[in-house]
Amino acid sequence: MHIAIHYLRYVVNFTMIDLLRTNSEHPDFQRLVSQLDAYLAATDGVDHAFYAQYNKIVKIKHVVLAYSKEDLAGCGAIREFEPGVMEVKRMFTLPAHRGKGIATLILRELESWSKELGAERCILETGKRMPAAVSLYHNNGYVIIPNYGQYAGVENSCCFEKKLEFTTLVQTEASG
Repeated sequence: MHIAIHYLRYVVNFTMIDLLRTNSEHPDFQRLVSQLDAYLAATDGVDHAFYAQYNKIVKIKHVVLAYSKEDLAGCGAIREFEPGVMEVKRMFTLPAHRGKGIATLILRELESWSKELGAERCILETGKRMPAAVSLYHNNGYVIIPNYGQYAGVENSCCFEKKLEFTTLVQTEASG
């Protein structure tokens, strides 16, 4: 059963953007992932079967969906890679909603959720044939790292990392 955990509303370029925290059982996430997989099959070509085996969506506990004026616009997910490290997965924005800052909102919400779960950093993999995705991650503070895990040695893969910053509220006493 899919659940709505958290609901946020933003205004970006005079457009209402709603973010919904849920899980991989949400039908809107499944619909977007189906479109993402078709897009990646065309982009990755013969390499698609290799990548597809690592992109299953069964039992992903942490999914963010974005809606623009109530229309489904994009998604992203995180899963624990190892203690203290969350892996960003299944980032996708529908073509009609690209270039509006929606992917950045999704990514920031995933980072926020990662921090709430105790993660110190996020990692991810994207394809070198996806320059818009590479730019998104660079523009949001991610740095290229050596390809990790199953992506080690894979020519088309580009792996990133971002150390998550934690803010601490400091209370001071006024002297007087």
